[in-house]
Amino acid sequence: MPDNPLLSIHFSIPFDQVRAEHVEPGINQLLAQANQRIDALVADSSPRTFDNTMLALERATENLDYAITVVRHLEGVATSPELRAAWNAVEPETSAFYSRIPLNAGLWKQLQAFAATDEAKSLTGTRLRFLTKTMDSFRRCGAELDAAGKQRLADIDVELARWTTKFSENVLDSTNAFELIVTDETKLAGLPPSAIAAARQNAESKGVAGYRFTLQAPSLNPALTYLDDAGIREQLYRANIARATEPARDNRPIIGSILQLRREKATLLGFSDFADFVVYDRMAHTGARAMSFLEDLRKRTDPAFAKENAALEAFAGRKLSPWDIGYYAELQRRKLYEFDEEQLRPYFPAQPVVDGMFDIVEKLYGIKVKARDGVPVWHPDVRYYEVFDGDLLLGAFYADWFPRETKRDGAWMDGFITGVDVPGVNLEGNVTPTKFEPHVGCVCGNMTPPLGDKPALLTHREVETVFHEFGHLLHHVLSRVEVKSLAGTAVAWDFVELPSQIMENWCWERAALDMFARHYETGQPIPEDLYQKMVGARTYRGANAQMRQLGFGYVDLKLHRDYDPARDGDVCRYARNILQQFNAAPLPEDYAMIAAFTHLFASPVGYGAGYYSYKWAEVLDADAFTRFREEGIFSREAGSAFREHILSKGDSADPAELYRLFMGRDPDPNALLTRSGLQ
Repeated sequence: MPDNPLLSIHFSIPFDQVRAEHVEPGINQLLAQANQRIDALVADSSPRTFDNTMLALERATENLDYAITVVRHLEGVATSPELRAAWNAVEPETSAFYSRIPLNAGLWKQLQAFAATDEAKSLTGTRLRFLTKTMDSFRRCGAELDAAGKQRLADIDVELARWTTKFSENVLDSTNAFELIVTDETKLAGLPPSAIAAARQNAESKGVAGYRFTLQAPSLNPALTYLDDAGIREQLYRANIARATEPARDNRPIIGSILQLRREKATLLGFSDFADFVVYDRMAHTGARAMSFLEDLRKRTDPAFAKENAALEAFAGRKLSPWDIGYYAELQRRKLYEFDEEQLRPYFPAQPVVDGMFDIVEKLYGIKVKARDGVPVWHPDVRYYEVFDGDLLLGAFYADWFPRETKRDGAWMDGFITGVDVPGVNLEGNVTPTKFEPHVGCVCGNMTPPLGDKPALLTHREVETVFHEFGHLLHHVLSRVEVKSLAGTAVAWDFVELPSQIMENWCWERAALDMFARHYETGQPIPEDLYQKMVGARTYRGANAQMRQLGFGYVDLKLHRDYDPARDGDVCRYARNILQQFNAAPLPEDYAMIAAFTHLFASPVGYGAGYYSYKWAEVLDADAFTRFREEGIFSREAGSAFREHILSKGDSADPAELYRLFMGRDPDPNALLTRSGLQ
């Protein structure tokens, strides 16, 4: 297929040309090419150098990396039966290929040979870190196993890729399979007009009468928060907690298989459990330290958690079921603060929010984001932007903010192309210019879509999500690292959320909000009394919000460190019993949230044994933002320092050291407790 768009790297990605029939021949050809490059590296008998060993290894998979990222992305945002089948056909072999790289004995010998050279021993900075981390990664991935161990490890990785892909597909299919049609409008009492209109439009799009509710967040969350009808709330809640447990899409046995394979992999590689394997090269370093971190935060949060829940039940005047919590919490918040979050929605039209966010980062980092039309995209809703520093193009990205049935749930950022920044070198008096290649990425979400002739009007939480994902994107496009695999977001997972989570802080600052929060009809900023209510309500049930995240991190580590099916029985019941400790109401016996917990089980590693990272990074972001508070939330000096020491550095240095360079000290966990109203 001579015109296969997957076979070469395009800065302007031809999304409009990639079709399902390109996937198998394209990926197979690139697999063969990558294998040839690795074979050539192994067979190369010339003296080992950084270029012909380390950089040659990195370049060997460059074209394949790009194509796989593009195909995996399209399967997540514009899936079809044909594309899914094509992706499922190539994923096992690509997974096996990447798993075989550190198991290649000849390749390992070449790395060891280079490591023994004088050049390797004189490396400093990024190049030394690249060598050290590569050698360490090969060991952790089985380079020193015997032949039988290597084969078993490769088989495990293929199985993990297959099962985690199936897990993700089941969640998407199960989510899309559910609908609740309400024909009696009186049953929608309490629901905001915007949510009623969205449910009506949703029904019309399916050619049915009445109001259609789904398990996608823009439909589900308002219903659980505002609907007076407890019966409908219960029906939606129960459907949501039972996703991917139906006979044709049951993820429960798949979870068991994934956990067993991860455990076997960790043991094979000499680790006590999968958590220790995963966390080894992250800031926490051990599963025990990650768990200790969560337990310490839990201990600090427990008293406020108990008080909040007692106060809510006293307010409601009865024991509450889980589908009641969001509803009564919203009523209590309104009474305490005279604040309804729906009052904010008219001030957050999606495009002005995005444009204002671009203005904020221009102030902070001196960069300019410009929209560009006429670029191929995968859906008409998608917009394309370029990021400049003066006249220098730093990178480009796609933004896809609204839900579709062909698109997976949630919000995320991804990188399609990671550029490099190779500094000039002085050889015999000759200075070569810096070599810089720009980056390409995307940000995706499932925000409230436009309704009729109105623009998309976001909730404040959705605004935070937009800022969050753009923080990841900045980490990618502002990277200035000379080694691709150490650039951008390729950092320890308990550090990667710092650039994203810190961006959410600007969503709470009056001066920042005035740059983008304008009423879509009048152009007026958020009234001061409404802003004060919003800020006052920020820490409302802050302990519950914290406990929710701690619970997810806790159950993740327990599953990957302690769970034994022979001793502990059904995995969903085991998880339910743990999560009950972090929930405000008794969970149903059939509570099976983890059957749809894609963060943990939709990829071979993902956030498995690493969900604690969100809270770990939240400590970092709350503390780091104190510098902006002290120097000014638009301080160019603070922004430049954050760009220099955090956003531009990728994984070119130890993250703890990068943090110290920015703050001048180690992080203070009290900053998070203060921001959350817990001390």
